[in-house]
Amino acid sequence: MIFSLATGAVTALCINVLNTHDIKLARKLYSFLKPNDVLVGDRAFCAYADMFTIKKLDCDALFRKHQSRTTTMRKGKIFGDCDKLVTWHKPKSCPKGLNQDEFNALPKSIIVREIYYYIVISGFRTGRVSLITTLLDTTTYPTLEIVGLYSKRWDVELDLRHLKTTLGMDVLRCKTPSMVRKEIYVYLLAYNLLRSLMWSAGTTYGNPPLRLSLQGTRHHLNNFIPKLLATSPKKLLQVYRTLLKVIAHKAVPDRPGRSEPRVRKRRPKAYPLMTKPRHELRKQLQTA
Repeated sequence: MIFSLATGAVTALCINVLNTHDIKLARKLYSFLKPNDVLVGDRAFCAYADMFTIKKLDCDALFRKHQSRTTTMRKGKIFGDCDKLVTWHKPKSCPKGLNQDEFNALPKSIIVREIYYYIVISGFRTGRVSLITTLLDTTTYPTLEIVGLYSKRWDVELDLRHLKTTLGMDVLRCKTPSMVRKEIYVYLLAYNLLRSLMWSAGTTYGNPPLRLSLQGTRHHLNNFIPKLLATSPKKLLQVYRTLLKVIAHKAVPDRPGRSEPRVRKRRPKAYPLMTKPRHELRKQLQTA
């Protein structure tokens, strides 16, 4: 999926079988990009072919540098202590996920911008971060703004948590592929509906939409649904504006650099996992 950093809504989706590689599936999402979009992602997507493909679509990319590439500030055109332009050369062999025709269409080299910085916040696992981007103009895109933009990548993890935990999409209950797809689409429809309410409430009453609570928006909407259904068409707009006002009433506090211990609060039950169908387990109980 592709999430909007401005609204938090899902803007693109691709589904495939379980053994499909993440990169191969993600490359299908590039067709949903629009000119001047900036795609932010983690190190898994920082590949030569992806950087070229995204730039060819009149878009830009900002990824964390892949761990297989060494980091040095002694080469390239240096702009500051932690900012430079470097030349990437085409791989010698065709990487996995590309066919030979796609590999032959790649240029011999591309120019990218590399930025690195250190994180000294207690509780953060990463101490040094190296970024690769196609936003080459240092005047239009200062170093600190690039770093600030990448820090918002974590919002995607929170959006996924909302989908899986808040809305309950962590366990899909349908049994056939077609019904599983429909189930996912219904969850995304409900999620984007909540995001649209948060956007309308925030922009109407002057609160940043991303600072509003998605769980709170869900509760308020559920409470207002009977009222919305029973209201006459003349008063429907008034009730809707009241709903927006209630949603925008209290924003989530801004907590930059917040860190929490990586532990589980609830202990798992001391039962073994169900690795066989229920009727086989019942037979084992009867014969035991």
